[in-house]
Amino acid sequence: MSLSKEDLLNRAKKHYFSLGVDDGAARLCKANFHYGLAKLHYAQEKLGMVPNATFISTPDETISRNVRRWNSGYGYGGKLITGNPKDPLIFIDVKPNACGMMVGGINKLPHPDETIKKINEIIKIDYFIDDIKLKWDYKKSNHFIDIFEMREDEEYSPSRKLKSKYKFIIHGSVPELRDATDKGPGLYYDTSKELREMCKKVVTPFGDVYYLEGTDAKEYLRFFNYAKKIAAEKRKKAGELLFGKFSEISNPMHQGLLSYGEVLLGAQHITEQKDKLFPVALRSDLPAYLITALPNLTEEQIDDLGFENRAKKYGVMNFLRNFNVIPHGGGYKLSHINSVKKVLEIEGERFFVCEQEAEEGVTIFSDVKDSQFSYRGKKIITRILDLNLGTVEAKLFPKIVLKI
Repeated sequence: MSLSKEDLLNRAKKHYFSLGVDDGAARLCKANFHYGLAKLHYAQEKLGMVPNATFISTPDETISRNVRRWNSGYGYGGKLITGNPKDPLIFIDVKPNACGMMVGGINKLPHPDETIKKINEIIKIDYFIDDIKLKWDYKKSNHFIDIFEMREDEEYSPSRKLKSKYKFIIHGSVPELRDATDKGPGLYYDTSKELREMCKKVVTPFGDVYYLEGTDAKEYLRFFNYAKKIAAEKRKKAGELLFGKFSEISNPMHQGLLSYGEVLLGAQHITEQKDKLFPVALRSDLPAYLITALPNLTEEQIDDLGFENRAKKYGVMNFLRNFNVIPHGGGYKLSHINSVKKVLEIEGERFFVCEQEAEEGVTIFSDVKDSQFSYRGKKIITRILDLNLGTVEAKLFPKIVLKI
């Protein structure tokens, strides 16, 4: 390779397109993702590809608290394009997990006592989908089951097609399939020995890149689509067990593969369902929103954002035209971080030197997992509307939050 590390990072910066709110967490996302893109570009050239890996963020762009994903050079909130969607080559260290959120409608607000009794009954019984024993992961990380009341306020009137007064949102994935099973090689290369042995590796100045190609890539994509189906059925099963009969409104994925060369990182792809209605859940103490997504990004949006010249220069205009993604939440907020002053590389480890919000000192860290955080609020909805990514169909007011 003829480019220096500095040149590789500068090229990577040109392939990052931000729709975010430009706070401390968003700036950290950018700073870390430049390393991830530089690493992917290096690997692409080694594999005889055009070095054009590109990340387009959603308004909630932020850090990833998954240590392996973060250390691999990735953030969260957007769409990563790594190659031709039809060519069997998958860069696997983004760790797709088929996480998503299902929205259901119910006519009566459950009583907390009854709900707790149901939960206690559920966790005593083994439930299966396609012979897979389910693990209830709705208390871990940011997974949850929340119940809302849909009502009018001074801003929004609910859509007529959303008849039920109460809604619930179930947020979860399929940890059951991270390791290898008789269904396939597993989702996570750092969990599944079988998947790890399938992977090939490119050593880059920014760390190793793991990938699958040919029949291995085809097998992984087949298995991922299976896991995505099971994850959606699991969310639906949880709804049935807790609430009985309900109307399914939406059940999209927001973390995983769209194709061989397209990955959602905490974002929802608007062609995932015909009616294009998607949940955006902020903090547990704030309203959630149901959004009708709009095709994006249009030529006008690309021009307004100032992306056109850069996208054309680097040959990625088509990536922007086919973005078609909206956020699924508010994203992590780091109130104590204002900006990234510089990134230090010491013995192969990255240290982010960050300007603090209220003091003259700096915060320095490599792993953001244990950093204090909260979640962003309504500014993400405002940003969605300002960018014309979608329209609000309903505002949902939180009534009960479940962690089971």
